[in-house]
Amino acid sequence: MKNLLIVIISVLAFASITNNVNAQSDRDQIEVQVDGLGCPFCAYGLEKKFKEFKGIKDVKIELETGQFSFTYPADKELGLEEVENQVEKAGYTAVTTKIIRADGKIEESKQNITELTEESQIVSKDIFVSGNCGMCKARIEKTAKNVNGVVSATWDEDSKMLKLEFDSSQTSIGEVSQEVAKAGHDTKYSKAEDDVYNNLPGCCQYERAQ
Repeated sequence: MKNLLIVIISVLAFASITNNVNAQSDRDQIEVQVDGLGCPFCAYGLEKKFKEFKGIKDVKIELETGQFSFTYPADKELGLEEVENQVEKAGYTAVTTKIIRADGKIEESKQNITELTEESQIVSKDIFVSGNCGMCKARIEKTAKNVNGVVSATWDEDSKMLKLEFDSSQTSIGEVSQEVAKAGHDTKYSKAEDDVYNNLPGCCQYERAQ
């Protein structure tokens, strides 16, 4: 009788493990490097925004590294763009995004890399860009770096100056300014649309020049 009980317990334990494995194999693993997280309240806001995706589980947020991960039903096929848009709706910036599909396939966001040629002419310029905080910094720098021709972009929170290095044969300071303004930040040369500015998180809504 004792041996029979042991066998039954073993079978039930194996079935439980198998069910868990199968459940995990039906889920995608999503990993996002989020810039702008500074406190537990930030993490709560990010997690709350992502819970709009019904079926999200295994949420983990590391404040020190900005690493955000969760699993999601594979049959719902959550995409890179959807994930990054949701991060932005929460008020943060997705630096890199990686999705490990249930079948083992991997999808990753690609950062713009400017290819230089013999005709390239690297120019260094500083431009004033309005903003307030670390979230602004992440948004401004990512937007500028995604402009073809930009080699590097660094925004200083105190001076409000965006230090740029770009290939003048591929882009211009005016083009970079326009793209940054489209992201909600006024520059010396371009002004953000009111509705875009109003959609920025409260901490990012800088005082605008009249």
